[in-house]
Amino acid sequence: MAEKKWVYSFGDGKAEGAAAMRDLLGGKGANLAEMSNIGLPVPPGFTVTTEVCTAFYANDRQYPEGLKEQLEAALTQIGKTVGMAFGDPENPLLVSVRSGARASMPGMMDTVLNLGLNDETTAGLAKRAGDERFAYDSYRRFIQMYSDVVLGVDHHNFEELLEYFKEEQEYALDTELSADDWKEMIGRYKERVEEELGKPFPQDVNEQIWGAIGAVFGSWRNRRAETYRRLHNIPESWGTAVNVQAMVFGNMGDTSATGVAFTRNPSTGEKAYYGEFLVNAQGEDVVAGIRTPQSLTKKARIEGNDKKPSMEEVMPDAFAELSATFDRLERHYTDMQDVEFTVQEGKLWMLQTRAGKRTAKAALKIAVDMVAEGLISEETAIGRVDPASLDQLLHPTLDPDAPRDVIATGLPASPGAASGEIVFSSDEAAAMRQAGKDVVLVRVETSPEDINGMHSAVAILTTRGGMTSHAAVVARGMGRPCVSGAGSIRIDYKTETMTVAGVTLCKGDVITVDGSTGQVLKGRIPTLQPELSGDFAQLMEWADRHRRMEVRTNAETPHDAETARKFGAEGIGLCRTEHMFFEEDRIVTVRQMIVAGDEKGRRAALTKILPMQRDDFRQLFEIMHGLPVTIRLLDPPLHEFLPKGVAEIADFAQETGMDAEKLRRRLTELEETNPMLGHRGCRLGISYPEIYEMQARAIFEGALLAAEKTGAPVIPEIMIPLVGMKTELDFLKARIVAVAAEIEKEKDTKLEYIVGTMIELPRAALMAREIAQSAEFFSFGTNDLTQTTFGISRDDAAHFMNDYMGKKILTQDPFVSLDREGVGELVKIGAERGRETRPDIKLGICGEHGGDPASIAFCEEVGLTYVSCSPYRVPIARLAAAQSALAGAKDTGTA
Repeated sequence: MAEKKWVYSFGDGKAEGAAAMRDLLGGKGANLAEMSNIGLPVPPGFTVTTEVCTAFYANDRQYPEGLKEQLEAALTQIGKTVGMAFGDPENPLLVSVRSGARASMPGMMDTVLNLGLNDETTAGLAKRAGDERFAYDSYRRFIQMYSDVVLGVDHHNFEELLEYFKEEQEYALDTELSADDWKEMIGRYKERVEEELGKPFPQDVNEQIWGAIGAVFGSWRNRRAETYRRLHNIPESWGTAVNVQAMVFGNMGDTSATGVAFTRNPSTGEKAYYGEFLVNAQGEDVVAGIRTPQSLTKKARIEGNDKKPSMEEVMPDAFAELSATFDRLERHYTDMQDVEFTVQEGKLWMLQTRAGKRTAKAALKIAVDMVAEGLISEETAIGRVDPASLDQLLHPTLDPDAPRDVIATGLPASPGAASGEIVFSSDEAAAMRQAGKDVVLVRVETSPEDINGMHSAVAILTTRGGMTSHAAVVARGMGRPCVSGAGSIRIDYKTETMTVAGVTLCKGDVITVDGSTGQVLKGRIPTLQPELSGDFAQLMEWADRHRRMEVRTNAETPHDAETARKFGAEGIGLCRTEHMFFEEDRIVTVRQMIVAGDEKGRRAALTKILPMQRDDFRQLFEIMHGLPVTIRLLDPPLHEFLPKGVAEIADFAQETGMDAEKLRRRLTELEETNPMLGHRGCRLGISYPEIYEMQARAIFEGALLAAEKTGAPVIPEIMIPLVGMKTELDFLKARIVAVAAEIEKEKDTKLEYIVGTMIELPRAALMAREIAQSAEFFSFGTNDLTQTTFGISRDDAAHFMNDYMGKKILTQDPFVSLDREGVGELVKIGAERGRETRPDIKLGICGEHGGDPASIAFCEEVGLTYVSCSPYRVPIARLAAAQSALAGAKDTGTA
């Protein structure tokens, strides 16, 4: 049997892998192989596969058999290609060791550069390069990085030593240190390592490489990577690959440089190169925020009012080659690329390419522009935009006419704007978010450990770092406004204050961050609603052309209904009538109805409620102008309406003239042990049919008034909730039909309407064949169906759901994304059995899952007629429905 292949080589114009092997080689490894295959200048190297990561964790962090020999052979081959040898004191090969998951996780896992340096090889490198300063600078970087990543000696130790030395020597910049200075620093670094660990820094290069590979695999399960995976739904089972690559050096003097670039602007989508570079530097310097990077293009330099020359001006030949490479990569991958490159003594080397992370606005523009450029099809463009990311575009931006107290300006790193209370730590941001407060996370610079706080904040502000810094990249991916590099701000973590231009702001003070302009403003600034035209409208038009399912909204107020129509809703899939009862001018009357001891008392209260409900429904029907409107009759537990506490009960008794003691007795009678599974939904209608009769009358009369005004026919869809038996539905449907007949006689008209039910109990799904004999439509209420299937209260789940996710008992919260195996199976059964009885039955979903892209994909697979979601999620559902339809067509070969 052939030995299992664990290592794949690339470089020198050929590769054993290719772009299609992302699952095995990770995104970085697959793209390095692909760039090698298409002839780009890629330093030679090899990829250790994701299968090694899986085996590493499955075998108590032991490596699989055969890996050691394959890795040593690949390392020897790199040396032959570049004419060097690993560990050779005269002519040392140095390598980088980087992670590479199949999904891009920028900054979440560990990297080691300059590996292979020790006291001997550094001297050899200095001699060979003819540059002692370069060699010893590289060695000190390696000690710092390896000690932090592999040995667990925090990088602050080395920064502290370096800052102290610079103060001693009165240096301002790292570049001022000479070769002898770096030798001195290396001695101090090694002393600190030995102090911290009780043993010297490793000189054996083989020990170094296995330590680095182990650290990369180990970092797959570090806290920040686990948080990132949870936020981006990346399965832990995927694992990471490790890429080992010959080092090329951007810190070999003024003809060398390193940079990070995007082939288009990742914030706006504009077709213009976007990025930064540094002369005489290594890659980590660009994103670390230690030195201020320079612009790639002359145009960007002028627009940014930057005095330092651009790469286009200072390295015209290398820039011209880079520019041609950008265009070639875009044509090859037909997508915007995020690229890392190094120029070593005038020669360009490509270190990485991947599909660039972008804002929703940029994703839309790039997708639409690339269709116009003939690079991609309409269908591909639909698939290029993450539906959930549209949320970034659907919320307010700062009012340009509002007064602005600008206290600082930095780089516009991630667009959008938000106001919140200042916090200076990620833990505090998370805690305050939990307490329901909007916060702005203010840091000197962010690191991957800050990911939880960044997710909790409404905006991020840093005083260091460029447009490709950690804060900028992560904020853009999360859709958070971010201003980076606001260097005029001074932060004092101890006193929890930020000072700028003589103004000191404390923790808890409110600021506004405008990530589109780079401005930081004092106080809260008014906002404007978004414009949903241009690229957004174009993509939505394409999505609507390709989707099969309708997209409706959950709405019971005119405001929500109008908002949803503006976002393209094709009707109302859930109008929760009980939400209409909570308004201040109605609650007293509703309470009177509930506490009434007999039918006469209830009917008296219902008579007062009828005109209010009729007008509610009339408005909704008018706004929807002939589109379907599904109205759910009264559903929630009665305790939600009842007065609570001594004072509230006394006020209600006084307001209604009821005897207080009699009222208390009645409230005691209505108490339930488990209200969510008690006297609610259709059970209320069966006990008190007059409630549903009043609602039916209000619906029919409102429909007639709306049709008269708009001229559009109104066909109400009346939904009876919490049905588990056909007999329940039959009993209540008969009452609705009787009310309709009364109104037809009174008004001398013919009413059109349909009666259906909500499938939210497992029994209803199982009995769907029988229930469909009476129900003309089903709407799957997946919030309650999830509760009743799992036996978990959604309101209480938050207390322990994190434990379930953290311990991997569940991979996702079933109240956020539909549980396909259990709840989904019931939906499937209900849909199939309903269609057996009534082949043309309308089938919808109206729980929170109606706006979740993964759940929408399931709805497409099951063949539901429509999904219904909250107004702001309507565009998300429209795009997700189109993507699901296209994926389904591709699977069946009908695309």
